Amino acid sequence: MKKILCLLMLSALASCSTQSNKLSDTPKAKVGFDSVLTDYKYPYTVNFYEFNAQGQKMSMAYMDVKPSGAPKKTIVLLHGKNFSGFYFAPIIKELVANGYRVIAPDQIGFGKSTKPESFQYSFHTLAKFTVELLNSLDVKEFTLAGHSMGGMLATRLALMYPEKVQKMILVNAIGLEDYKTLTPYKSFDEQYAGELKSDANKIRNYQKEAYYDGAWKDEYEPMLTPAIGWTLGPDFPLIAKTSALLSEIIYTQPVYYEFKNLKVPTTLIMGQRDKTAPGKPFASPENQKKMGNYPKLGRDVVKMIPKGKLVPMNGLGHVPFAEDLAGFMKVFTAEL
Repeated sequence: MKKILCLLMLSALASCSTQSNKLSDTPKAKVGFDSVLTDYKYPYTVNFYEFNAQGQKMSMAYMDVKPSGAPKKTIVLLHGKNFSGFYFAPIIKELVANGYRVIAPDQIGFGKSTKPESFQYSFHTLAKFTVELLNSLDVKEFTLAGHSMGGMLATRLALMYPEKVQKMILVNAIGLEDYKTLTPYKSFDEQYAGELKSDANKIRNYQKEAYYDGAWKDEYEPMLTPAIGWTLGPDFPLIAKTSALLSEIIYTQPVYYEFKNLKVPTTLIMGQRDKTAPGKPFASPENQKKMGNYPKLGRDVVKMIPKGKLVPMNGLGHVPFAEDLAGFMKVFTAEL
């Protein structure tokens, strides 16, 4: 028995020593994480951009993964609200293998980046921080890809810095409708109270219904690990507060009316089974039927964008690269 236990321990150590870029290799959350995910390993080396903002020291985590030779171009990946840079691991692996440099930051308030106790969040501020990070890396031009809330941030960044964005790809972006015209306002206190009730089942059930139209698979489970770990950790009240503040900017800072002002070529990649719409449970029955209708939203919004293109992905939901990585990468790389 002792021999078997030793062999198991050696095997575990060997697997830990090999850097993984598969989400399926990430263990489920069994213990709590602190606010900056100290004990959660990302798929690639994490660096930190240090700066001051609003009278506070900030630390912005990012992965900067380069190919063996000179890169074809630089791709910047912006994560969604319920994620951070770690879940782009399969995309990063494919892109780097094909000669691209990939930078995936954790925005302030997310992942391994600072969660300030008091902070005025805005998409403008997060876009500015992202560009300052890229400036520090001497990245002058890049292709910008944003998923979910990252699509709202990418749109704001492209509006602010069109000279830097060679092309933009929005992957099942939220913000394709103005939520404050469709669902009642929920104050910070109401949002915070709701966030404090979050647990593994609520996190999983929300994504199951909104992101995957009820078709949950065990292979999606590792993407929940940080969020579930936070609910079990010592800093959960801060995480809940941060999430409530970020829900506020999604509601109050729409980009919907400015798609017409985009100057950069923009592709919308849209999983057609997606039903994501922040605030939808609080809307009237009539508006609930309208919200999160991605097939319609994609067709409507692409007409607003001067250099817009729509690529629907039938049978896929909010995270198309989790459901069909090969199919997604075929579409995504074609747009690069």
